[in-house]
Amino acid sequence: MKGLFEKLKRSSYLGGSNAAFIEDLYEDYLRDPDSVGNEWKYYFQGLETGDSRPQRDVPHGPIREEFARRARASGRIQRVVADGGLSPEAAEKQAAVLRLINAYRVRGHQKADIDPLNLRPPIEIPDLDPAFHNLTAADMDRVFNTGSLFVAEQLSLRDILQVVREVYSGTIGSEYMHITDTVEKRWIQERLESNRAKLNLTPEKKIEVLERVTAGEGIEKYLHSKYVGQKRFSLEGGESLIPMLDYLIQHSGRHGIREMVLGMAHRGRLNVLINILGKSPKELFAEFEGNYNLGKAGSGDVKYHLGYSSDILTDGGPLHLAMAFNPSHLEIVDPVVVGSARARMQRRHDHTGDEVMPVLIHGDAAFAGQGVVMETFQLSQARGFYTGGTVHIIVNNQIGFTTSNPLDARSTFYSTEVAKMVQAPIFHVNGDDPEAVLFVTQLAFDYRQRFKKDVVIDLICYRRHGHNEADEPSATQPVMYSKIKSHDTVRQLYGKRLVAESILDESEVDDLAQNYRDALDNHQIVARNIMGTVHNDYAVDWTPYFDAKWDDHTETKVPISVIRDLQENLQRLPEGFELNPRVAAIMESRRKMAAGALALDWGFAETMAYATLLNAGYKVRLTGQDSGRGTFFHRHAVLHNAKDGDTYIPLKDITTEPTDFTVIDSLLSEEAVMGFEYGFSTADPTTMVIWEAQFGDFANGAQVVIDQFIVSGEAKWGRLCGLTLYLPHGYEGQGPEHSSARLERFLQLCAEHNIQVCVPSTPAQFFHMIRRQMLRSLRKPLVVMTPKSLLRHKLSTSSLDDLTEGKFQLVIDEIDDLSPKKVDRVVLCSGKVYFDLLLERRKRELDNVAILRVEQLYPFPEKELSALLRRRYSKATEVVWCQEEPKNQGAWYSSQHHFLNCMREEQTLRYAGRDASASPAAGYAKLHHEQQRKLVDEALS
Repeated sequence: MKGLFEKLKRSSYLGGSNAAFIEDLYEDYLRDPDSVGNEWKYYFQGLETGDSRPQRDVPHGPIREEFARRARASGRIQRVVADGGLSPEAAEKQAAVLRLINAYRVRGHQKADIDPLNLRPPIEIPDLDPAFHNLTAADMDRVFNTGSLFVAEQLSLRDILQVVREVYSGTIGSEYMHITDTVEKRWIQERLESNRAKLNLTPEKKIEVLERVTAGEGIEKYLHSKYVGQKRFSLEGGESLIPMLDYLIQHSGRHGIREMVLGMAHRGRLNVLINILGKSPKELFAEFEGNYNLGKAGSGDVKYHLGYSSDILTDGGPLHLAMAFNPSHLEIVDPVVVGSARARMQRRHDHTGDEVMPVLIHGDAAFAGQGVVMETFQLSQARGFYTGGTVHIIVNNQIGFTTSNPLDARSTFYSTEVAKMVQAPIFHVNGDDPEAVLFVTQLAFDYRQRFKKDVVIDLICYRRHGHNEADEPSATQPVMYSKIKSHDTVRQLYGKRLVAESILDESEVDDLAQNYRDALDNHQIVARNIMGTVHNDYAVDWTPYFDAKWDDHTETKVPISVIRDLQENLQRLPEGFELNPRVAAIMESRRKMAAGALALDWGFAETMAYATLLNAGYKVRLTGQDSGRGTFFHRHAVLHNAKDGDTYIPLKDITTEPTDFTVIDSLLSEEAVMGFEYGFSTADPTTMVIWEAQFGDFANGAQVVIDQFIVSGEAKWGRLCGLTLYLPHGYEGQGPEHSSARLERFLQLCAEHNIQVCVPSTPAQFFHMIRRQMLRSLRKPLVVMTPKSLLRHKLSTSSLDDLTEGKFQLVIDEIDDLSPKKVDRVVLCSGKVYFDLLLERRKRELDNVAILRVEQLYPFPEKELSALLRRRYSKATEVVWCQEEPKNQGAWYSSQHHFLNCMREEQTLRYAGRDASASPAAGYAKLHHEQQRKLVDEALS
């Protein structure tokens, strides 16, 4: 009940002297909620939590005592009658005033002047009208208690209305009453109401704001006149973004932020590059003219996709600003930016985001329309993905693309509704009011720093041109573009405002524009406070990873003493920690494996690979929907106490820093989580970053990340990335969606040594492949077709010697004692089908068929396979590629040219496998087994 009283004190706006009247109403409400009228019913319903859920089961005696106490303690009374309280009429009027204040807090944004074009017809909001609350003209000059409003304790109704209209229905529309945490709501109310939603800018600061707005307009006009008709996706209409970002950077740096990671699509990107990040205008002009340096290699990308980074001087010291590269898939950059921020936080041991902050700039239609936005919000407070909150800025052009109707762009009133899922506050602001823009920018950052949560700024503006500069928007949007053509620019409006305030005269306003144009003509850097080379203890030196060779001579073997010491460490459990019997048996098996008394399985080899990397100073990060235990009950990186559910992660004890090993059972998202891990890996080459699919097929949900970032990021942008994908793959009769990791898609995307595609068939191969990924200086994405049934296959095991003496073999030769001279057929394969072939061949006692495993399908090991086919098995006349996947899938079409390159001229190549199919696999177990029997027979017969 004490907690209820505290909430009552925070949420009740009525003076204690009204206790008798309110008490009677409350008694009636408890008996019958509908007996007191809607206004009082809603008030009593919201007493405890501020929401609409009734709390009628609270004992009434303590409530009575609390009201009595408040009556004795309160000095805030309006009109005293003989018994010391308010008359029923006065109390009703007082309650009406408080309901009106609350209505403005809840719905004032719907009446706010936040649309520069006034496109929407006015909306009638009855509860913002004093008359709705039975307040009349006669009440305007009466003095009322202001309740929880952050102003004087008593004001006239006229003054109260002026305050709430100014704060909640001016050029800022604030949405925060959906937040359930009262502390957060009261903090926002105080910041809005005590300052009347304004910054007190000095004349010098206002001139600075105009200069930034002028820069935002100036670069666009310059490019428009110099490069007529070329696409630039201009910011015109939303120029307030430039002073917003400039202010955000300076304010952030002043309050301890040292790194900011920025993501945005193409709208306004060139403007931000020039005016915020300090890119050379000369360099940009060369890109427009097609004369820029193509670099050593790669395809390059269009200029409005390119990233950039710079160091900017703030009052708090240098701030490193990095803009992420981004394809035209708009919001797909969101999780990439957040992942990059998380990696930078890890380097700084910044666990709460005090020094690193992600900032995402969205388009309104994309923010409302693309699911990865929701997925990224869902990551924001989740373990392993937390970054201390992201500042989201929506450049709201009020139109998605030139021909779109806003009514078709979404089903919600605002484009920002998705942010409410994490109770993020949303500040809508009129882009034509730069001072209001700066106020919400400061408010948003301060909220993020105070509560470490996401916050949204909805910069409502317009787009002066079409979707691109060659478009004609008035053909499909005649009304909107008629208004835009007659509408003054942000610079013109704010310039007039400063002239009216006698801060500048008209000639000085014009001089700012001319000075900016002169700077561009002289190819000067026009961004503010750009620094030269700045030493940063937390910067990553990528030079060791440039021009790395694809050689396979890296030593990945580990001394037996190290393996046994590490395994002994991993076996230690906290006192009283009781394992599930099945898990206890697995742990006991691993103890025997380290002793050499039992063959090594996949779980042991994988765990030991991570342990040895951690022991060598690397870090490991593994995320996926079942990664702690492993989908197939094999990993058990996270152990659970059978008595109380507590968890223990032995690999965290390999080093003194627990964050060196991270394993997370991620939310049910592929796209955002894979994007996050990609972003992390591009910012940290010393961590082995792994994304694991629950089943390989599930990577389909992240295909945009694969296509636009993983396989092409280096070619387009020169971005190195060592991300590893574990994709469980293998045909076990589990149906179309749990068999194929779509190997053919990855092989089709292979070119210019962009990625690695491996299909390891033994625990030792898995061990060496993992270690090779980190130990060699090459940082290329690694795609692994990981096993399912092989995890417990009696033949798919390894020995300790395989770890202490071996290495990753690109091709594994025949393991049985066959005479090469007798071999007339060589069967090539990858993955699980090898063991089906091996068992059947042994059953048939064939000594003329050799079976070779291609463990790395890209880059294809032509040298190694040629040595076997052309020399060791030179007597063979037939080479067969056998695969489980249908003929139009798997490796056949993508790799047969490699097979042919490795063969002798007199050798012929044949396919053995399933027929071409629209579906990845059979859904009926009987059909699956018949197909599997047939393809094995075709390979051996």
